Amino acid sequence: MVTQMDVPHKAHPAVSSLRALDGANFFLADVRDGLGPYLAIYLMTSLHWNAQNIGIAMSVMGVATVIAQTPAGALVDRTTRKRQYSIIASGLIATAAIVSILFPTYWMILGGQAVMGLAAAWFAPALAAITLGIVGPKGLDRRIGRNETFNHAGNVVAALLAGLLGYYLSPKAIFVLLAVMSVLSSLSIGLIQESDIDHEKARGDGQAEDTHKVSPMRMLLKNRPLLLFALACVLFHFANAAMLPLLGQKLAVGNSAGASSAYMSACIIVAQLVMIPVSYLTGLYAPNGRKWMLLTAFAILPVRGVLYTLTNDPVWLVSVQVLDGIGAGIFGVLSVLIVSDLTAGSGLFNTTQGAIATAVGLGASLSNAFAGAVLQHTNYQTTCLVLAAIALLALLVAWFGVPETKKGTADPEPV
Repeated sequence: MVTQMDVPHKAHPAVSSLRALDGANFFLADVRDGLGPYLAIYLMTSLHWNAQNIGIAMSVMGVATVIAQTPAGALVDRTTRKRQYSIIASGLIATAAIVSILFPTYWMILGGQAVMGLAAAWFAPALAAITLGIVGPKGLDRRIGRNETFNHAGNVVAALLAGLLGYYLSPKAIFVLLAVMSVLSSLSIGLIQESDIDHEKARGDGQAEDTHKVSPMRMLLKNRPLLLFALACVLFHFANAAMLPLLGQKLAVGNSAGASSAYMSACIIVAQLVMIPVSYLTGLYAPNGRKWMLLTAFAILPVRGVLYTLTNDPVWLVSVQVLDGIGAGIFGVLSVLIVSDLTAGSGLFNTTQGAIATAVGLGASLSNAFAGAVLQHTNYQTTCLVLAAIALLALLVAWFGVPETKKGTADPEPV
């Protein structure tokens, strides 16, 4: 059983802790995702790497994150040093970013990406746990919606700053931006008062069973709704992950490199801007029931896949990203809330998040390889329709396999 630190938990969190949590979500938006496509630009334009080595570097962070996610979730459930470990993880990312531009050798950059991936795996379960520990289950709906709102706002600001710094200064400046945001996230996390975090609530409580005597994996595998939700999530991300890269390739046809980059930036920013209000509203209406919103998010994805096939007009294709913003905004909030519902009383809230994140990460990683293989033998329209069909399968699994988990509307099966 997790033991509380020698700091009494306060019944009502300080306003300063809640504001610091806002800041942590804002600054960690860019930190959690690393350098993303900007790494490829740096490696190509500044270091003149070939396509194969760039591909390897781009995959290292994702692989490291997938490997670390389940252990990270389990550690979050067991430790009362969530703030301290979060600050260390931010520091590792800042250090890796700076080292990558000071010593830009092949192995240093790959090592930096691996460190970033391992550290990034910590943040999603840690922030969710700190949030649950501060506001408790009753306040989780709106607070997760608020977290995601600040997260997407941070992504928009980071994307704009990265674009400006890369254009007017150098791609190296984007590494410095990542390091600065890591430091600011550490400061925000440090401002959260330890006495405001109830670590027992943060792990989903553990009164139902002694999770040290029963294998966590056995407990999770007994929960059929949770397994079906995980399957639906894997299928959703398998269909979704390759859509934006495919859109980028489609936009590149007949356009200059500069125009293609501008359209891709527009796609990302449009989606993130839409996610800001959608995340807030999802948290606001989640107490009225989860399933209808979950099905809405899942239903949007196959529609999006079909709409990509109707034209090559860049304005139309960028506009379709509004749907991406709606679907991802809803899913980002509900995925945390549904896991919280289905693991209530188990003490495995964060372990479960990590396990699902690992499965989803694998699905997303395979998505690009799968879409590339289909595209090699067909065309963009056919590939998008295949992904839309997989998204439809995800919708059916969610519809028939995942129950309403909000207490008062259904009786979810606990772990």
